[in-house]
Amino acid sequence: MSPRLAIHLAAASLSAVILAPLAAPGYVLSYDMNFVPRQWHTLDLITPVDGAPRAVPVDAVISTLNVLVPGWLLQRVILIAIIWAGVVGAARLVPSSRTAIKILAGVVYVWSPFLAERLLFGHWALLLAYAALPWLISATWEARQGRRQALPKILLAAGICCLTPTGGVIAFSVCLVMLIGLPWRRWSTVLIGLLVLNSPWLVAAVVTRSDMRTSPFGVTAFSPRSENWAGPVMSLLGTGGIWNGEATPASRASALIPLATVVLLTVAWAGYRLLADRQPGATRLLIVGAAGLFAAILSTIPAAQPGLSWLVEHVPGAGIARDSQKFLMPFALLLATCFALGIERLAGRLSREAGAALVAAGLLLPVVAMPDLAFGGAGALRPVTYPADWNTIAELVRADPGRMLSLPMAEYRSYPWNRGRTVLDPSPRFFPVPVLVDDTLQVDGHVIAGESREAQQIKALVGDGEPLSGTSFRWIMIQGPADSVSPASLAGLEPVHSGQDLSLYRNPSPTAPDHDTSRQLAIIVAMCWASLLYVGTGTYFWRTR
Repeated sequence: MSPRLAIHLAAASLSAVILAPLAAPGYVLSYDMNFVPRQWHTLDLITPVDGAPRAVPVDAVISTLNVLVPGWLLQRVILIAIIWAGVVGAARLVPSSRTAIKILAGVVYVWSPFLAERLLFGHWALLLAYAALPWLISATWEARQGRRQALPKILLAAGICCLTPTGGVIAFSVCLVMLIGLPWRRWSTVLIGLLVLNSPWLVAAVVTRSDMRTSPFGVTAFSPRSENWAGPVMSLLGTGGIWNGEATPASRASALIPLATVVLLTVAWAGYRLLADRQPGATRLLIVGAAGLFAAILSTIPAAQPGLSWLVEHVPGAGIARDSQKFLMPFALLLATCFALGIERLAGRLSREAGAALVAAGLLLPVVAMPDLAFGGAGALRPVTYPADWNTIAELVRADPGRMLSLPMAEYRSYPWNRGRTVLDPSPRFFPVPVLVDDTLQVDGHVIAGESREAQQIKALVGDGEPLSGTSFRWIMIQGPADSVSPASLAGLEPVHSGQDLSLYRNPSPTAPDHDTSRQLAIIVAMCWASLLYVGTGTYFWRTR
């Protein structure tokens, strides 16, 4: 069997084991992951100007792909691509002639607490950046060797990262460190290209009506948490530690996890010498990995928390630093690469049979340490079907387009038909009209105010029992029992549909919405430039490969 085929078979096997529940029909709805049958190109969704551009431009990309590919299939393709590309990318990055060692790196990189926790939390767009990172690092190494197609490879991998602000920041930082020292023309070309690819969310951040500042409590609320007795730093060293305990596999609470982490780190330390001997760019990878680890640890240090709190409260856009565990991506790649080489180094000192047993033990270590990643996180990621009410209301509002308000106001919901699992309100993506939902977060009993001023105004209006007939919403939708909203708020509205899961009211005389199309146009222009660069780069790469 060829090495390439063996690596792809390993990727296919891991994809099947981790995503087995997706063989059933339906949609996996988990926290921030809420694919829908057809995501529409509503301007409020793809060019948001009332809050932080967390889903720019990824929502525009999904809405475009959804024209050709149904949502249920698109979700499966994306999740499989994350596993597959992560395994193959990490395997290709390892400077070793042994296929088993390459596969070992891919297994450690994918069967990791970072991927498990972000997958359970529904951060699939961030995981696309995670899967693209090995390809990006590999392309920067090729660029330092002067290879012709390295630059388009960098932009193609970075373009996947730039689907989200966090991925874009990480890609830019990685390229800055990995490429500095190259001739100015080549270095500046990549950085300019990265700015263009990041421009959709950068422009959205500039033109938003929100001041992009957030609650200082967010620093402690979203700081990495301890998963077991060893504390949050040890959790981060094992690439875990996400702030939300419900997104953490139960196995991470085991008392033996810190021991497994120490073994992982010790072997990786031994492997770094091989990486440094074989790859001239090893020191730069060490720098970006260590920087990512430091950024993740920073918010766990009590002395640093007041400064970080001041930053997110007073500096627009600094809220991107709240969930600091996500910056572990380069460290996770460094750890997987060095661990595989450490196993190779140790196995080289043993007999052939003992060396093979050590490699097998290395392959089993991440799986044994976290067996509940298998089968969609021990069954947590099981597909469900949207109730009929959703399709009924979609047809009703499509026949008479107008803005919709989703009540009761909440950003995240727990539906009985989704087995009680929390999910981001699917309404803005499911319905073919602009939908306003609340963006206020509640964490550990504390309220973190959202950025949308309109959402705050409407929430106050509903809280005071004021009628919604005087707003710009054509449609008012109630999720759950109709009596969860005060009758005074519904005064003057016409009931249109009353179902088991959803109720719909029409506002006969909505006021004119406050549209500022110039802001949205600026975001669309930036998306067009980024798309042209990405498609052009892909075309050039395909023709010259």
